[in-house]
Amino acid sequence: MEAKKKERVLIFDTTLRDGEQSPGASMNSDEKLRIAHQLEKLGVDIIEAGFPVASEGDFLSVQQIARQVRQPQIAALARANLADIDRAWEAIKEAAHPRIHTFLSTSDIHLKYQLKKTRAQVLKEACAAVAHACAYTPNVEFSPMDATRTEWNYLCDVLEAVIAAGATTVNIPDTVGYIIPDEFGRLISHIYEKVKNIRKAVISVHCHNDLGLAVANSLAAVKHGARQVECTINGIGERAGNAAMEEVVMALETRKDFFGFRTGIKTEHIYQSSRLLTHITGIPVQPNKAIVGANAFAHESGIHQDGLIKEKSTYEIMTPQSVGISGTHLVLGKHSGRHAVSEHLKKMGYKLTGADLKKVFVRFKELADVKKEIFDEDLEAIVYEEVYKIDERFKLVYLNVISGNVAVPTATMQLEVDGKIIQDAGFGVGPVDATFTAIRKITDTNYNLLKYVVTAITGGTDALGEVMVQLKYNGRSVAGRGADPDVIVASAKAYINALNRLEFIKGDVKKVRIE
Repeated sequence: MEAKKKERVLIFDTTLRDGEQSPGASMNSDEKLRIAHQLEKLGVDIIEAGFPVASEGDFLSVQQIARQVRQPQIAALARANLADIDRAWEAIKEAAHPRIHTFLSTSDIHLKYQLKKTRAQVLKEACAAVAHACAYTPNVEFSPMDATRTEWNYLCDVLEAVIAAGATTVNIPDTVGYIIPDEFGRLISHIYEKVKNIRKAVISVHCHNDLGLAVANSLAAVKHGARQVECTINGIGERAGNAAMEEVVMALETRKDFFGFRTGIKTEHIYQSSRLLTHITGIPVQPNKAIVGANAFAHESGIHQDGLIKEKSTYEIMTPQSVGISGTHLVLGKHSGRHAVSEHLKKMGYKLTGADLKKVFVRFKELADVKKEIFDEDLEAIVYEEVYKIDERFKLVYLNVISGNVAVPTATMQLEVDGKIIQDAGFGVGPVDATFTAIRKITDTNYNLLKYVVTAITGGTDALGEVMVQLKYNGRSVAGRGADPDVIVASAKAYINALNRLEFIKGDVKKVRIE
C-alpha cells in the first residue's frame, strides 16, 4: 500500500488564487465556481479556492466553492496570523475535505526588508500559526515563502518545526522564479536528508516562471521526492505566471518510463479546461503554447506531414485526443438540426438542455447563414456568449459603421443601459476607434485601454473573429471578449463585456496581493 502511494503525484491547482493575480484575470463568484467544477471534472486533488481575508468577495467565493464542490480538497490561503487563519476556516469549514494553507516568509531578504523580524521570531510565528490551524483541521499546509532563497539549514529547521506542530504538507515555493532545476533537485534531496520528521509530511513545490523554468523545476523536484505540485491552468499567475498544470501532467503521463509516477488527472478534459479559463479571463493562449496552443498539434513541414501520414508516432509524442482535442473539425451547416448540434456539444463536454440549448441553436443558425462551415471553436464561442454571460448592465442593441479611405470613420450605436435604450454616434481614426468612442459616450466612461487583440477562431475569410479588450480601472485591469463574423461587432461586444466586468470589480473591495 505504501509503495502505491509513492507512485502518485498530487495536483494542487491554484488557478483561482495565484492564477487570479494575473493582471486582468479577476473573476466573479459564478465564474470561479464554474472553474472549480471544471477542476473537479478534470480530477485535481486540491483546489486552492482563494484568499478569504483578501476581500468579502473572495471570502464568499471560497465559501460557495467549499459548499458545492465535493470531490477535491478545498484549500484556503492564510497568512501566518490568527485572524487570517480564522477567516480561512470560516470560509472552508463546510467543505467535504477542507485544508488550511498558511505561509510566512523565511529568506533573509524578506526578513530584513519586508518583515523586519529575526529568524527566531519567524520560526516561532510559523509554529504558532500551524498549531492554530490544526485546532480546526488536521489537514494543514505550510509554505515558507521565498524558500529557494532561504539559507538551507534554516529552511530545514523551519520545516522540521512546523511538521512537529502538525503540518501534513510542507510546500517549497520558488516565489520569484529564481532557482535552477539541478539546484532545486539538490534542495529537495537536502530536505529529505536533514529534516528528521520529513516523512510525516508531503513535500510540495510551487514554482514561478520568471526564468521560464517553472515546469522544469517542478519536474526536477518530483524526481527528487516531491509528491505534490502546485500549478495553474495555462500557467497563469503573478508576473510571468506559474507552472502550467497541463505541461506538468502531460510530462508525467508521456514520460512514465522516466518518472514512474501517475496523477489523478483525466487528461481528456485538459483542453476544455484551458478554453474555459481563456473565455472567462479573456487571456489568450499563445499559438505555440505546449499542449493547449493552437499549433501544438499542427504540422506544416512536408517532412513532418509525410511522417505523420505513414505513422503518427513519428512526430507526435501524444495524441490530440489524449488532451481533449478532437483532431477534426465539426462540419455542420444551416441544414443541421437541433439534435445534431446537441449531440456534438455533448461530445465537446457541454450538456445543454432547455432554454440554454435553444439560445445556442438560434445563434448557431444565424452564424450558419453567413458561414459555409461551423467548426468546434465556433460552436464553443457561441456557448460562452449565449449561456455563460455575466450580468450585463450594458447591452449592444444596434451598430452601424461607415469607414473607408475617403470617409470619416463613424459609428452609430444603440445600447441598452440599465434597461433604457440610448443612441449616439462616435468618430475615430478607424472603425474600431469610432465604435469605442460611441460606447464611451453612451456609457459615460473613459477607462484606459491597455490591450486590443483580434484572433480568427477558425480558418478562412468567413472565420468567426474573437476580440479581447483589456481596460484599466483604479489600478486594476479587466479583460472582456466578444466573438462575431464581423470583427467590428466582435470588438464592440468585447469592449462592452469588459465594461460589464468592471461593474463587478467596482463592487469588490481592494484585495491583498501576495507573491
